[in-house]
Amino acid sequence: MTTLLAESQTEVARRHPCFDEQAHARVGRVHLPVAPRCNLQCTFCERRICANLTMQHPGWTQRLLTPAAAVELVRELTRSHPGADFVVGVAGPGEPLENTETVATLSLVHAAYPSLLKCVSTNGLLLEQKLPELLAVGVTALTVTVNAPDAAVGAQIYTWVRHQGRVYRGPEGAGILFENQCRGIRAAVDAGLTLKVNTVLIPDVNDRHVVRLAQRLRDLGVRLMNLVPLIPGGQMRDRRAPTCAELRKARTECEAVVPQFRLCEQCRADVVRWPRRAQ
Repeated sequence: MTTLLAESQTEVARRHPCFDEQAHARVGRVHLPVAPRCNLQCTFCERRICANLTMQHPGWTQRLLTPAAAVELVRELTRSHPGADFVVGVAGPGEPLENTETVATLSLVHAAYPSLLKCVSTNGLLLEQKLPELLAVGVTALTVTVNAPDAAVGAQIYTWVRHQGRVYRGPEGAGILFENQCRGIRAAVDAGLTLKVNTVLIPDVNDRHVVRLAQRLRDLGVRLMNLVPLIPGGQMRDRRAPTCAELRKARTECEAVVPQFRLCEQCRADVVRWPRRAQ
């Protein structure tokens, strides 16, 4: 990696509230809910589109937006918060890279507001394939959710994976997902994107394997990891979330391998959040 590339990644991280803990308090974030479809089923996932939603929850949104409506929202926010620094991202409610609306939206945003930081949250299945499109529309930051270090653990987390027109289940599907995640992460790091990996900590499923995952991520060039607690739902609605002590222990153990981000709020796919001084 060149010095210039490293400096660029440092600057992006410094401006991103989900990568830098100081930026978390001074930079806003806006998720544009333009991506409803998903290419895999996590056992804990519940995607919801409901006007009455009030709590933060990944995969939830009060409404879907078209690319044109999403850009208009960004325009309204820049008018109502002049001078405010904020990041524009696409994080669902489905898998952003499974939806052509994601690139269409970010292309419009980039054309109108090239200086705004743009990011995408993805499960990584299509990351290597879609990377050139992301670079072309000005994406500089990525969050990739990786929940397992191998197919055996992944088979307990993913019900099915749809890839290249086929649906795969069990270890086969989880293995395809992990292989694609690794290739995509390596390609994104090599391309100079600022990248963070999110991992849902699931007691008695992947909690004993997250350090091994952190080691795999480090070898791929990942420099920031974000362990988030399971929100029981879907097929895991009867499972418990990790305790604060369990989450703290896992983060401490993983931090010996990869630096940890600790301020994630597990935002909805339509979150609009401003730092206090911009409200």
